[in-house]
Amino acid sequence: QLQLVESGGGLVQPGESLKLSCVASGWTLDDYAIGWFRQVPGKEREGVSCIGIMSNTFVADSVKGRFTISRDNAKNTVYLQMNSLKPEDTAIYYCAAGRPPPTAMCGPQYDYWGQGTQVTVSS
Repeated sequence: QLQLVESGGGLVQPGESLKLSCVASGWTLDDYAIGWFRQVPGKEREGVSCIGIMSNTFVADSVKGRFTISRDNAKNTVYLQMNSLKPEDTAIYYCAAGRPPPTAMCGPQYDYWGQGTQVTVSS
């Protein structure tokens, strides 16, 4: 079964950058859409950025212009480059793989989830 492992989280100051990685095992990523989601306790999970099989992308308004998703199918890895980080970006970040509808590619219909990596942005 496909498994996903996130890495790259940590504690940074506002304005700094982080690059998250999501490595898949069991299956190659080129047959799946990949999404980055984040969740804060007491709030709903938010689709941050997702990339489809055809490399079409979705970016949430809250991170547009600051975050960039990319994939390296040869390495079974998806990245989330996070620039100009803000305190409100603090959350647990999860990567996920699945076959969501093209019109809702960053919605809840993902089948495989990583365990998450903590990102904390604080001065």
